[in-house]
Amino acid sequence: MFAVLKNLGWFFSRERKRYLIGIIMLAIVGVFELAPPKLLGDAIDRISSGTITFQALMYYTGAIALIVVIIYGITYIWMHSLFGGSNLVERLLRKRFMAHLLRMTPPFFERSRTGDLMARATNDLRSVAVTVGFGMLTLTDSTVYLLTVLLAMGFLISWKLTLAAILPLPFIAISMAIYGKVVHSRYTLAQDAFGDMNDQVLESIAGVRVIRAYVQERQDEKRFTHITNDVYRKNLAVALVDGLFEPTIRLFVGLSYIIGLGYGVYLVFHNQLTLGDLVSFNIYLGMMIWPMFAIGELINIMQRGNASLDRVNETLAVKPDVEDIAEPVHVEHPDEITFDDVVFRYPTSTVDNLQHISLRIQAGETLGVVGRTGSGKSTLLKQLLHEYPTGSGELNIGGVPIQHIAKDELHSWLGYVPQEQILFSRSVRNNIRFGKSDASDEDVMAAIRTAAFDTDLHTFPEGLDTIVGERGVALSGGQKQRVSLARAFIAQPHILILDDALSAVDARTEARIIENIRTERAGKTTLIATHRLSAVEHADHIVVLDKGSIIEEGTHAELLAAKGWYHEQYERQQVSDSLDEEVS
Repeated sequence: MFAVLKNLGWFFSRERKRYLIGIIMLAIVGVFELAPPKLLGDAIDRISSGTITFQALMYYTGAIALIVVIIYGITYIWMHSLFGGSNLVERLLRKRFMAHLLRMTPPFFERSRTGDLMARATNDLRSVAVTVGFGMLTLTDSTVYLLTVLLAMGFLISWKLTLAAILPLPFIAISMAIYGKVVHSRYTLAQDAFGDMNDQVLESIAGVRVIRAYVQERQDEKRFTHITNDVYRKNLAVALVDGLFEPTIRLFVGLSYIIGLGYGVYLVFHNQLTLGDLVSFNIYLGMMIWPMFAIGELINIMQRGNASLDRVNETLAVKPDVEDIAEPVHVEHPDEITFDDVVFRYPTSTVDNLQHISLRIQAGETLGVVGRTGSGKSTLLKQLLHEYPTGSGELNIGGVPIQHIAKDELHSWLGYVPQEQILFSRSVRNNIRFGKSDASDEDVMAAIRTAAFDTDLHTFPEGLDTIVGERGVALSGGQKQRVSLARAFIAQPHILILDDALSAVDARTEARIIENIRTERAGKTTLIATHRLSAVEHADHIVVLDKGSIIEEGTHAELLAAKGWYHEQYERQQVSDSLDEEVS
């Protein structure tokens, strides 16, 4: 049950001063709270014996008032310490969790569901934070405070009455242990169901246009209703066990009251206890109700926190599929890129996705990569991102194997525009500045002109300050591509990778962008994967892929002369472009 506290030992060690102060102050409050009942009992005894005076009454009243003020001040200190620690651990774990996700490579996200990751980053971390705050309160109150009250009852009132009154308490501990195990298993299932619901919501929102286009609104509602009902049932199963904690405690505490009152009256009748002591004892017995509840809350909170921390640690324990070696090699100039008999297979694939690729790209050259859909164009370019474990053969940059280069250094050389553009819900300006945070407005406009996006600016109501919406929903496909291109251009990378990044623009805009690339990136390496061969006519070297293998390579003129797939595809596209021009 207390595994969650053990697993969070690093935090308690780091914040030991905070928790030491909090627990000591909490214990001191418990001692001070023992005084008012004893003072009240003494006052009742003096009233019943007729020896009470005005000075004595003022003494009892003033002492109780002073103790209440002291308790108020100390309570503020321990609450600030314990619950401040709760917020702190939540912040630290959120930072650690997010940093971990940012280190993860694509295979991790292919295996994980986004909704489940969100549930772990929100609900689960909140449960862990509650364990560190409220859990530590219940742990202290169910042990130190309970023991303090029991000692006061035994030493200040009567050991015989105390022993009789606590006879039902062991049954509370047994019941709580049974309930705690059930809560742990059911809460884990409930959190998993919450992750499934998050996934469904994300998919429905992201695909709302497709859902409407195919008139699937009612079906999607049914699916969501089914999932929410599952979440409801599993949380209800947790609530059913939660609901047993309080009645069970009240039952056994009630038995303690009955025993305490009955046996206490017997002791008073036989002059072994005064009336004031019996009143004090019953107040102390009432003070034990919270520690009894604290035992139930403690087990409940610890089991929830343990289940949540297990889910969080499960994610944090995953190692990136690609990690830096212990001593990476620094590359002074990422000039030459060489593929030497590279064979690569995705972790989820049953066949080699690249087969015996051998290429040499000199600094400043432009490489064109073409081929049928699924031929391996994107896979070839992604080898430079080093997101997946390397296969056989060697991929070198600047004469150094890519697995020996630190990922941060590698990515600092690259500008990457993928097939699916990802824009953030920010302004056009800030999306472009994502490639270079300190870029001036002049740099932004230069990148926009290179991406041939300047002609579209007048269509935006607020110009560069127009918010593009989530994932760029407010922009057309061609506009999103050109903003993504501008984001890559503004960074002026040593190596620019364009993965079918011109598919959504018309032929004239494409020609302008290509011409700008040739002008602006003279002397820098550019790799372009495309279906439109006009985008790579200018390339220094072109490779044609089919089923992961290079079936043709050379310059544009050499490939046309070879009369192979490239020549056939080029002729078809020329005819298609001519027809399009006639129609327009």
